Amino acid sequence: MSAFLFYLFATLTLGSALLVVLNRNAVSSAMSLFLAFIGMAGLFVLLEAYFLALQVMVYAGAVVVIFVFIVMLLDVDKLPRQRIDKLSKGAATIAFALMVTGVLWLFHKDQFTGPALPAEATGAVLKTYGRQLFTTYLLPMQVTGFLLLIAMIGVIVISKRTPAATAASGK
Repeated sequence: MSAFLFYLFATLTLGSALLVVLNRNAVSSAMSLFLAFIGMAGLFVLLEAYFLALQVMVYAGAVVVIFVFIVMLLDVDKLPRQRIDKLSKGAATIAFALMVTGVLWLFHKDQFTGPALPAEATGAVLKTYGRQLFTTYLLPMQVTGFLLLIAMIGVIVISKRTPAATAASGK
């Protein structure tokens, strides 16, 4: 049963993540992102990391609400479509090839077929998790917060309309 649930949640996560990238409608992409987060939370539940699953679900809702708000604020459907240049297509192709090569290399190494190691109880206790979060992982937490701040400022700058653009659109 556990293997079936793993494949179900993994398929849900990967399929939804693929739909996030391939959807042309921004709201549909946001809903697909929410489904991907649900799949990730299910995978965390299978790993018995209930606190992480709860965190993913809480932040999934918040991120999707913010994305939908930004889409509504920017009127993405009314913007002209931009063509992707050859440099961006080439960079995306190289990144995708590197990712596929890395995944295939991991599976080729047969590191996943060895005996299961006993799990440490470091993440099971919330106090230990919090201590690790604010000591060992303090720098990644700060960098993530800083990146989110930069993204929020970028959205505010992009959504700010100039008087000429407002007069041209008739608003």
